Amino acid sequence: MAPASRRRFLVGGGALLGAAGTAFGAHAALALPAEQPPGGHPGSDGHGGGVNGPTFRKGGVVDHRANGFHPAEILRDFDYGRVTTIAGGRTLREWEIYASDEDIEVAPGVRFPAWTFNSRIPGPTLRCREGDLLRVKFTNGSAHPHTMHFHGIHPAEMDGVPGIGPGVIQPGKSTVYEFDAKPFGLHLYHCHVGPLAEHIARGMYGTFIVDPPEPRPPADELVMVMHGYNTTFDAQGNQLYAVNGIPFHFMYEPVQVKRNELIRIYLVNILEYDPINSFHLHGNFFDYYPTGTRLEPAEYTDTVVQAQGQRGICEVRFPYPGRFMFHAHKSEFADLGWMGMFEVTE
Repeated sequence: MAPASRRRFLVGGGALLGAAGTAFGAHAALALPAEQPPGGHPGSDGHGGGVNGPTFRKGGVVDHRANGFHPAEILRDFDYGRVTTIAGGRTLREWEIYASDEDIEVAPGVRFPAWTFNSRIPGPTLRCREGDLLRVKFTNGSAHPHTMHFHGIHPAEMDGVPGIGPGVIQPGKSTVYEFDAKPFGLHLYHCHVGPLAEHIARGMYGTFIVDPPEPRPPADELVMVMHGYNTTFDAQGNQLYAVNGIPFHFMYEPVQVKRNELIRIYLVNILEYDPINSFHLHGNFFDYYPTGTRLEPAEYTDTVVQAQGQRGICEVRFPYPGRFMFHAHKSEFADLGWMGMFEVTE
C-alpha cells in the first residue's frame, strides 16, 4: 500500500496505516475546502470544509473525557508543584511525573498510540521562580525507555541524556532530577532517548516556565504548545497539526479573553518532522519576547516563526470585541488542524 500523504489524508478514503500496519482510522476526519458550497460555515453541509476553511466533519469531535485531558483546560493549567521552605528560607518545589503509553483520539475516528508525560499531550506545565530548588521524581510506566531533559542551566548529571548521570530510565524504574531554576524564561522539557524524533513526535514533551525574581505584570496567561501527529510513522512530515493536543479544537471552542485585558501567551514549538512552525494573529499586534529571558520585547508584530524547540512570550491587548483567528502561517499546517479563534468580550 502506498504511504498516506498529508494531502491524501486531507481528502480521505481508506485507513491510515502505521509502520506496523495498525489502522488508526476507518475514514478521514477532515474534508477538502472544495466540498462546501459558498455561503456556508464550517460543518454546515456535513463536510466541515469549504470557502470558510476546513475543520472536522459536521458533528465530529473527539472524546476528551476518554483521552483524559482537554485542550482548553491545558491553556491555563500551571503546575507549581508541592512547595516547602527549606534552610535559609529557600523555596523547594517537588513534582512527580510519570511516563505512560496512551491510545489517544487525535481526530474523530483517528487514534494515535502516544507516549506521554502524565497521560496527556502536551505534558503538565511546570512553573517555578528563578532561584527555586527543583526536585522532579520521574517514574517510567511506559513499555519503552525514556528520560526527562529540561532546557535551562543545570549540572551535566541532571541533563536527562543517555550515558550521563542516571542515563536512560528503563520501564518500571525511577530517578530524581534536582537542580536550581535558572535562567528565568520560557523553556520546555522532553524525552531525550533515541530515536529522539520519534520519542518527541509520540508526545513526550511539555512546557517549563521559570518566572523572573520580580513578577511580570498581571495578565490572563495562556500556554500554547504547537505540535503535530505523524500518524503514518514514516517520519515524512505530519498528517495532523495542533495546539495543546487536538487539531481544530479552538475553532470549536474559541479561547475566551476580555477586551483591553493584557493577555500573555507562552508559545512553544515542539513540532517534529517539519523544520519550522509559525503563529499568526489576525486583526491585532503583539509584543514578542524570544525565549522570555529578557523583560523588554524584541519586536511588535502579528506573526512569529519558530524552529523546533524555540519558544517565546506574546503579549497582546485586544482593543475590539469579536472573534479573531490565529493559525500557522504555513497554510497546509492550518488546513490540517493548526488554527483557532480568540473570542473577545467586554
